[in-house]
Amino acid sequence: MHNPFRCSVAAVALVAGLSTAAHADNHGGMVFNRIASFPVNLNIPEQMGQGAESSSEIIDATDDGMMLVYSDSPLGGIGMVDISDPANPQPGGFVALDGEPTAVVVQGGRAIVGLNTSESYTEPSGQVVSVNLASGEIEQSCDLGGQPDSLAISPDGTMVAIAIENERDEDLDDGVIPQMPAGFALTYRLASGAIDCDSRVQADLTGLAEVAGSDPEPEFVDINSANEVVVSLQENNHIVIFEGRTGEIVSHFSAGSVDLNNIDTREEGALTFDSAARSVVREPDAVKWLDNDRIVTANEGDYEGGSRGFTIFGKDGTVLFESGTAFEYEVAMTGHYPEERSGNKGVEPEGMEVGVYGGATHIFLLSERGSVIGVYADDPEGEPELKQILPSALGPEGAVAIPERNLLAVANEVDLIEDGGVRSHVTLYQLGEGPAEYPMIVSQMDEDGRPIGFGALSGLAADPDEAGILYAVNDSFYGMQPTIFTIDANQTPARITAATRVTRNGANAQLLDLEGIVADGEGGFWLASEGRTGRMIPHGLYHVNADGEIEDQVAFPPQLLAVERRHASEGVTMVGDTLWVAIQREWDDDPEGQVKLVAYNTETGEWGAVRYPLEPKGEGWVGLSEIVAHGDHVYIVERDNQIGAAAKLKKIFRVPLSEMQPAPLGGDLPVVTKEEVRDLIPDMAAFGGYVVDKVEGLAVDAAGNFFAVTDNDGVDDSNGETQFLRLGEL
Repeated sequence: MHNPFRCSVAAVALVAGLSTAAHADNHGGMVFNRIASFPVNLNIPEQMGQGAESSSEIIDATDDGMMLVYSDSPLGGIGMVDISDPANPQPGGFVALDGEPTAVVVQGGRAIVGLNTSESYTEPSGQVVSVNLASGEIEQSCDLGGQPDSLAISPDGTMVAIAIENERDEDLDDGVIPQMPAGFALTYRLASGAIDCDSRVQADLTGLAEVAGSDPEPEFVDINSANEVVVSLQENNHIVIFEGRTGEIVSHFSAGSVDLNNIDTREEGALTFDSAARSVVREPDAVKWLDNDRIVTANEGDYEGGSRGFTIFGKDGTVLFESGTAFEYEVAMTGHYPEERSGNKGVEPEGMEVGVYGGATHIFLLSERGSVIGVYADDPEGEPELKQILPSALGPEGAVAIPERNLLAVANEVDLIEDGGVRSHVTLYQLGEGPAEYPMIVSQMDEDGRPIGFGALSGLAADPDEAGILYAVNDSFYGMQPTIFTIDANQTPARITAATRVTRNGANAQLLDLEGIVADGEGGFWLASEGRTGRMIPHGLYHVNADGEIEDQVAFPPQLLAVERRHASEGVTMVGDTLWVAIQREWDDDPEGQVKLVAYNTETGEWGAVRYPLEPKGEGWVGLSEIVAHGDHVYIVERDNQIGAAAKLKKIFRVPLSEMQPAPLGGDLPVVTKEEVRDLIPDMAAFGGYVVDKVEGLAVDAAGNFFAVTDNDGVDDSNGETQFLRLGEL
């Protein structure tokens, strides 16, 4: 039967075609793929313990490209990662330093580190030190007279530049600048990593910016082959270029502003892209030379701005290219848009690297909040071309290109040790012949020229008739926008071609936490909503038509609600006239280690259940995420709630339909037997990242092929990665 749902007039998006070349590159050619992720807590010295916070922030590589060195501010030193085998990185050790490392560069077997030793915002101080990587000894130390931020080494290796930020106190007078003392920039002569402290050259940056010109706050520095230093004054929204040997100002200019249309500016639990912002100052963070005449900036914003993209300037300040909303849109169409940052700076491009691979200059733009890297090919005569969107760990901060080995390394700063979450990682990518492995699922632009935003995919179902056509729902992270997504898995990557809102009386339905979906065979769907009585969200089943309008709703019966706990419906499937709902975790009447599979007969209205035996618990809890009927069995996703190296259970089991004979609620329930079908951890770890937490969706299409999808938690304390797994026939 043809399903009219896929061409419903309520569908938000029906536009075909790729938005950029980024997804087309998945089909071949030279592409970057993630090959490894290294948790930097493996470098924590034994005496500090694994409970210590550790963070990889700014990163560089040794001259031979075999060792990575990163600054670790919370741990107070520099860490090293042995990448002689880049697909299998190993701990390289840790060097503790007396101060807070803000940046690191490497030359000649030495790490040059900026150390913040400030006692207060009004008395900033710092040092630049040269550390012998073999011995861990400090060989030179120069007093900086202020608080350092970024460092850069000149292409000829004879000079190091340092941004002395003397950052503002954001809690003082609402962070308004000027706040003295003013920042400045320095250079020193350099030879094989040895710093000549007596060669200090200071560039006076005061009196240049229109915004708080008396208080420049240098953020990022880079040096071109003419030994000219470019420095971003982020809060001042200004760019300065000076001669590195003399400190003489070559040029300076405002970073300017942009007008943004069709962006999401509200943190309301929906992906809307229907607002505008005028004259948004760019306030660039990272800045890099593309050649001796052009620079590129990552426009994070911080003080009053955040234009959500990047800009290429001529050395005289001429704007040669402005990305506008293009980068943010691409991030949204890979499911990485951070909705909870909509009212601030969106995807927040912060870090950046430039590298030449095979004679072609590449720009790597790091989205701090979206946890992705945009890979652009530079064109000096035209506009940069987006080639790929790469996944990273949580919060990419710094990157280093290693073209001689076709490698890229990214330092991801966020460490969620206090919340029991993912640790800080260094992520490695390798350039090689395609196809690209990520993204695995994308969306497209809608008929109004806006991206179809998606995330938190929490349930999956197949079209009853057409192979490769699937449907997914999002959960309550997007509580103002419950949605059924149409997915065409006949494409690579899989493509979200439509987003249909779940509605009551024509308005987006409220008080839903959609966790399961199944086609009703008549063009509509049954949806399972996980209740939470403390928030007035009912446990229930909802029948929607092809337009997403709720036509019927079925509340859980009193026998279930009497023993209810928060963790309820986590998937729904249909066998004949009966809906089967997987309950995630034990309720009050369940024996330990058993959960219910609840049955509802849509014809008679009768309820019943069986019990399902869980795997033994390790760390955290174990529960169910999905249920789908196929052939003579129902297939069930069972998982723990652990992430990364702590993840031990992400599996598919099956139960014979012959045992799915529900008994009345309130009495003794039969316990079904299960058979392991597939361990998903190898599938999830096959793409060079850490194992993510939530396998939430499972479906079998009309051709008998299995698909699984992960829930990215709406990019909230998550790297935003959505894995769409093609499992074939099981």
